[in-house]
Amino acid sequence: MIKTKIEEALNQQLNLEFYSSYLYLSMSAYFDSKHLNGFANWAIQQSEEEKLHAMKIYGFLLERGGNVVLSSIQAPPARWDSPLNAFEDSFANEQRVTNTINNLVDLAVEEKDHATHIFMQWFVTEQVEEESMTFGIVERLKMISGSHDGNGLFLMDHELGQRKEAEL
Repeated sequence: MIKTKIEEALNQQLNLEFYSSYLYLSMSAYFDSKHLNGFANWAIQQSEEEKLHAMKIYGFLLERGGNVVLSSIQAPPARWDSPLNAFEDSFANEQRVTNTINNLVDLAVEEKDHATHIFMQWFVTEQVEEESMTFGIVERLKMISGSHDGNGLFLMDHELGQRKEAEL
């Protein structure tokens, strides 16, 4: 049986992962409205990946005899001033997710919940990738933001459009 503190923390993380999915879904709609189809594709794929993260926690909670508690999900922004601003929000959210995952790992150690500690290691590793990926996009968008010809944005849009469905 899972401890109450762990169950509550996992449910908070599950709901944060769903918020992340909403954030990327909103970004996808924004990019579509700007005719940045590659950016939109990248964001929709990321939204699906975040949903898979939430479902991974969902399954773990049930497997451990816990209860899944779905709470209201805060509405993400619907518009940004630029693709750079959207990805800056994304990066800030990934940092927030990393922080909550680290806190959950600390709690699992404190509660001597070895199963949760082991389970969360996948998320720790995943967040390194998530932060690196979004930070890299932010930095590249910063480099091309001074260019007024649009070539850099066009090339990034093409590149991000190549992203395929997430595999976990």
